Amino acid sequence: MSDPAGPSQESPAGPVETPRPVGSAMPGLRGIRLRGRSMREHTARGAVVVTLFAVVLSFLALIKGFVLAGLLTTTDYGVWGITAIGVSLIVTLRQVGVVDKYVQQDDSDQEQAFQRAFTLELLVSTITAVIIVAALPLLVIVYDEPRIFLPGLLLAANLIGGTLQMPLWIFYRRMEFMRQGFLRAIDPVVTFTVSVILAASGAGYWALFGGVTAGAWAAGIVAVIVSPYRLRLRFDWETLRSYWRFSGPLLLANLGGPIIAQVAVMATDVHLGVAAVGALTLAASVSQFSEQVDYVVTGTIYPAICAVKDRTHVLYESFVKTNRLGLMWAVPFGTGLTLFSADLIQFGVGERWEPALPLLQTFGLTAAIGHIGFNWHAYFRARGETRPMAVAAVAAAATFVVVGLPLLFVWGLAGLAVGIAAQTVAHVAWRAYYLRRLFEGFAFLRHTLRALIPSVPAAALILAARMLEGGERTPALVVGELAAYVGLTCALTWVFERELLRELTAYARARPAAAA
Repeated sequence: MSDPAGPSQESPAGPVETPRPVGSAMPGLRGIRLRGRSMREHTARGAVVVTLFAVVLSFLALIKGFVLAGLLTTTDYGVWGITAIGVSLIVTLRQVGVVDKYVQQDDSDQEQAFQRAFTLELLVSTITAVIIVAALPLLVIVYDEPRIFLPGLLLAANLIGGTLQMPLWIFYRRMEFMRQGFLRAIDPVVTFTVSVILAASGAGYWALFGGVTAGAWAAGIVAVIVSPYRLRLRFDWETLRSYWRFSGPLLLANLGGPIIAQVAVMATDVHLGVAAVGALTLAASVSQFSEQVDYVVTGTIYPAICAVKDRTHVLYESFVKTNRLGLMWAVPFGTGLTLFSADLIQFGVGERWEPALPLLQTFGLTAAIGHIGFNWHAYFRARGETRPMAVAAVAAAATFVVVGLPLLFVWGLAGLAVGIAAQTVAHVAWRAYYLRRLFEGFAFLRHTLRALIPSVPAAALILAARMLEGGERTPALVVGELAAYVGLTCALTWVFERELLRELTAYARARPAAAA
């Protein structure tokens, strides 16, 4: 296997492991069904399968955002944004890493391990739902928006539907990618269908809430039906203590994003009004499109990382290569979003979304920068080291409060965009610090520059063309520029990353070994 950092750089954590023959055994696989392949080959094939699902579903989510933006008003999006962001800070209490710990554990009785994890997840979800219901009157008063109360109750109830989806993680731990992909697709497909139907029927902001509710419960019901293990309650204090030691720092880390979002929405609502909140919500939803593939790649390899968590040189190789794969997608998308945001508003969602332009452009750049080392948390979670995520999240949140809030009141949404960019840079800086500690000598700057190289000439070409253009922009001109940008980016990506792409293709095409 080629060197993960390039042909001239040796792994700082030791020599890169020589590929094992197809079908060879690896220690610590914990019952993962390799079907005659090596772990590398099985994981690579899984990444291809799950990424295909992710790309399709991400495009579905992106299309849904544009369709709903055309059918709904900015105020409808504002109500959705206030409710979703207001509830998300409380929902973070539910995201305490129960699933991560379940995947990491090596219990001898996996059915009981699942039942203990399910019990904790259901307990946390129920407590969180009760807190949401109790907090809704306060949110109504804070935002002076009574329309968020009933939708908030709906989102609280959805937590139980989400908990019923936990059998998905059995297939996730077993790395049964195809089954996992089909089951995971139920939620977004149902959400898309119901949301669009309701919006076209004139349901207003209820289209957004109704779609999310239908998707969560449909996926939960199907997951219960196909679960390999019985769903029963099984609680003990030792399991609770074990999960808390793992999840405590993750809870703090997970609070960072919702706190930033909550503060941003409240300040924007107070200073600029609910329509501006709608612009912020749209920009965030579009930029999140770039994150979907990254989450899928990280999620695909997490069980494999847990299986080899004590082999640092193997972890290093997988980190660098998967991050390079993610950046091949995220950097061009983020850069393209920045370049074509004005065209997206003019020829896509409509001029009424003009206030969202500075946010869309900034979110594009932060999407590109923020994906550098994006999957770092999976490696620390697999090793049981969750404190670094908490430190990075607190630092990022503090940066936003110190930089973003003052600029919001001075420059409006443009100032808010600068604050979001600053908190992204702060998070990436702490990420780089901890990665260099885990992988001694890791060349973070070189890793970053390598990710940016394919997009720089393509962006420069578009900017140069625009300097020479005259007259008004037309849809045909935009399509031509976009085609040139995508084509040059793909060509340069192949030039710089062809060895990695060929390697991934070879693993994905490997056939299972014949049974003895």
